[in-house]
Amino acid sequence: MDKITVLGAGTMGNGIAHVFAQHGHQVSLVDPSKDALEKGLATIAKNLDRMLAKERIGPGEKAFTLGNITTFTEMAPGLTQAQLVVEAATENTSLKLDIFKQLDALSPADCLLATNTSSISITQIAAATNRPQQVIGMHFMNPVPVMRLVEVIKGYSTSDATLKKVMELSKALGKTPVMVNDYPGFVANRILMPMINEAVESLHHGVAGVAEIDTVMKLGMAHPMGPLQLADFIGLDVCLSILEVMFKGFKKDKYAPSPLLVNMVMAGKLGVKSGEGFYDYSSSKKAERVAPQFL
Repeated sequence: MDKITVLGAGTMGNGIAHVFAQHGHQVSLVDPSKDALEKGLATIAKNLDRMLAKERIGPGEKAFTLGNITTFTEMAPGLTQAQLVVEAATENTSLKLDIFKQLDALSPADCLLATNTSSISITQIAAATNRPQQVIGMHFMNPVPVMRLVEVIKGYSTSDATLKKVMELSKALGKTPVMVNDYPGFVANRILMPMINEAVESLHHGVAGVAEIDTVMKLGMAHPMGPLQLADFIGLDVCLSILEVMFKGFKKDKYAPSPLLVNMVMAGKLGVKSGEGFYDYSSSKKAERVAPQFL
């Protein structure tokens, strides 16, 4: 598959476009916001410069990668020759269902449709199309150019042929694909989000402070990043959305979001992207000091 369309130029979308383009695929990067497209390309260029400085790529690979990406502000022109579409829009069920209805109507009949959702049912998304056998989950990890894992999620109707193609394509990108079945949160977030939520609950109940909780998990469990700092990096709104999907899907109290997490999201304290979460990022993207808490 040489012609790839990526929907969404945000953090995940531009990372996915970067990886496909770097491996020689012709990428159509689609986002209704021209500003988002410009920022996405700037991020890709910056990440390529970082790789060049570390000698992970050769001098010509930056130009090669950027040359493989064409941007579009409208969906239809970016889909005319697509063999695979990877949707990387906001983690919102109704939005994704609407996007996949449009993709089904506009993309070539043999085009595979993938979603980068981190928790929403692939089966539900596929049911919005007339080609459910060609719909699959490709859950890349952030940052996409660095992280090797891709959760490949097989929906109820996903064909074995579609699964095989996406598994092989993921390997060709230098990734390690892991096939999982379609249940809320899949594997990564079904395990990760309850841990983050329990860390938030520990803070909420005064068991320990932010830095102390993260230190215990880093030094005691050999995690490279503490759960509260990781939540800031992911985005507290994204964490909340995933927990809500799992709580609704499993109907078990252990997936109920912590009230502190809910309050912080309502207050606009979303982590790195808002400048403040469990830590303060107002002067850089590093966790420099513990931010005020909404206990």
